[in-house]
Parts: sequence; C-alpha cells; structure tokens
Amino acid sequence: MRRFLTAAALAGLLGALLSGPVAAREPATVWLCAPGLAADPCQGGLPTTDERTGKTTTAPESRPVDCFYVYPTVSQDLTPNASLKATPPVVSIARHQAARFSDVCEVWAPIYRQRTLTALAVSSLYGPELQAETARIAYGDVLRAWKEYLARTPEGRGVVLIGHSQGTGVLRRLIREEIDQNPSVRARLVSGLLLGGTVAVRKGSDRDGDFKNVPLCRAEDQTGCVLSFASFSKTPGKDSLFGRVPATDNGSGFPYGPDYEAACTNPASLRHNSPEIAKTILRTDPVPGLLGVAAFLTYLGPPPTAATPWLIPSDRYVVECARENGAHVLRITGLAGARALHPAPLPTWGTHLLDVNIALGDLLRIVARQTAAYGA
Repeated sequence: MRRFLTAAALAGLLGALLSGPVAAREPATVWLCAPGLAADPCQGGLPTTDERTGKTTTAPESRPVDCFYVYPTVSQDLTPNASLKATPPVVSIARHQAARFSDVCEVWAPIYRQRTLTALAVSSLYGPELQAETARIAYGDVLRAWKEYLARTPEGRGVVLIGHSQGTGVLRRLIREEIDQNPSVRARLVSGLLLGGTVAVRKGSDRDGDFKNVPLCRAEDQTGCVLSFASFSKTPGKDSLFGRVPATDNGSGFPYGPDYEAACTNPASLRHNSPEIAKTILRTDPVPGLLGVAAFLTYLGPPPTAATPWLIPSDRYVVECARENGAHVLRITGLAGARALHPAPLPTWGTHLLDVNIALGDLLRIVARQTAAYGA
C-alpha cells in the first residue's frame, strides 16, 4: 500500500505515530449494523441483476439466526488506530460484504478501532510493542461488542461469525479465547466464515491448530465449524501474505512451524474440494478511497456494474483449494470469456478484495443449510 500514500498523508501519519495509538480507553460499543438501527448499511432484500439471464430478482428474507460481522482493514485515518466513526469506507465495505447476508440472518456489526491502512503502509516505523498495542485496542472493541451481543440476544439463538482480513484475525482470536473452550457459547456457533486470513490446522487434520474443539466445515449442513480460505488467481509467491502459517514463533500465541498449514475450505465443494464454478455475487456501488483503487487494479479497469445494487456477472470462475509453492489457497481460474483477475493491491495479496464476493452465493447457500440444521 506504500505506493498509494501521498506526501501529506505520510507526514500526518508520522506525526500521529509519535504520540502512539488512540487513547486506550474502553468506550461504549458503537454499532454499524444491528436490528432496528437507523441507516443500517447491512440491510438486505435488494434487487439483483443476473447478466446471464437478464432477469432482476429480489432475494427472500428469512432470518432465524444472527450474523456477527467484523470488517477488514479499510480505515484511512492518519493514526495507528481508527476512530469509532462510520466513515465512508466502513459503510461501503459493509454494503459490499455483509449486506447480502441480511437475507439469511440478522447482521450485527460493531465499529472498532482497527489498525489503519496508513499504519500498515509504514509499519516498519514502529516496533513490536506499539503494534501489539494497536492490535489490543482493536480486539478489545470487538470483544466488548461480542459480550454485549451475547447479553442482548436469547441464549439459544444461533450465530454465524463473518470476518475478512483484519476482521478474520480478530475473530480467530475471539473463537480461540472466548468460544472454543466454552461449551455453552460454542453451542450457539452455527459456523464461522473466516475469509482472507490464516486459520491454522494441524496437517492431515481439520482441527488441533488454532482451535481444539471447532473443526473445519466439510459438509454444508455441518454446524459448529469454520470455513476459511484466501483466494489467488495466480500461483502464490514465496512471500505471499496469505495461505501460510508462520515458520517461526511471531509472538502471537498461535501455532507455527512445519506441523501446521493454513486451512482452505472450498465453498463450492466443501466435502470433496472438486473444481466447481463459484456463484459470484457483486455489489455494484462504487468503492471509495484506496479500496476503489484496489478494485480497479483487480480488474485492470472499472469493476462490473449494473442498474441494481447487486449483480451476478456473466464472468464465471472455477475454484479449488490447492497447495502451491508452500501455500494452501483457493485458486481461481476463469472460464472462457471471463475477465482476468489480477493480484491487488500488490502481488503478495492475491485477489484479496474478492475473497468474500467471488463465492458469495455459495456462502449464502451454506449458511442457509447450516441454519436449517442448527434449528433442527
């Protein structure tokens, strides 16, 4: 992301870094999305255009469970930690990633003081202690929101955890510390969609890595499990940011070394990991700021669009979990006529911006089936 920083932005960030992260107080939870919230960007039931059929449809709304969504790194604040404001990038990413899940669940999404894009761009300017403090602040906000969510909802109501990128990292810790070892809370877990990050499992196993009691999902009606993948349209390089478990201890407390690998669950073929055509669903709203730049780079031009808020593009892509170059990732291969997808914002990221939407239709189908199984 360094190439996207202006001189003014860098100067502002350097000044902010001198005073450290945002004050580490414990504010009240600020909800971006929640039942009954006005101007909720996670509202569903919006029209969809299918480019293959030319038809416009509206998805049915059935919400017997909740979804707890933690968004990825989007803040462009010039401080190590973001503010607790619903800025345009935060609102936009919720519309693109979480809103469609409102067709199958009630979406709860806290605003949290995440580590910002500008801080990531110059992370070498501050040491491990400051980085740990920024992570502590971000996680603390989500943890308080999670506890508030549990207190405000019925004890037996199921919940799907949804995260992407930094959001996945936060939920990975939340499951490890608050759910995996707690049978009563674990009983509420319908599933976890931990996308665009790394979830470690012991090689040859669906668990015994990050989590001892929460396995990977291997069937669409399996509950109490997690899905995880990072998408790549090309073979990941040796320095890819995703699809790898650290070779040595990085101080995070999570597994590392050759006995573990990054999890990959194919949403188009959970049980067999067969190469199948993904059910892609895209949001057509423009993406603001740096994410808009990354979207342009992914397509090497404007992303697909339509007159409706949602689009099922005519481009079709086959997805399959693959072990390549020491990484375990969801490989995307375009069928004839499909637009090429390019790594963005840098080659090491893969098709990070599309982790959620490339197979959003498959994820929605899985959540619906898991919800039915949970209710039964």
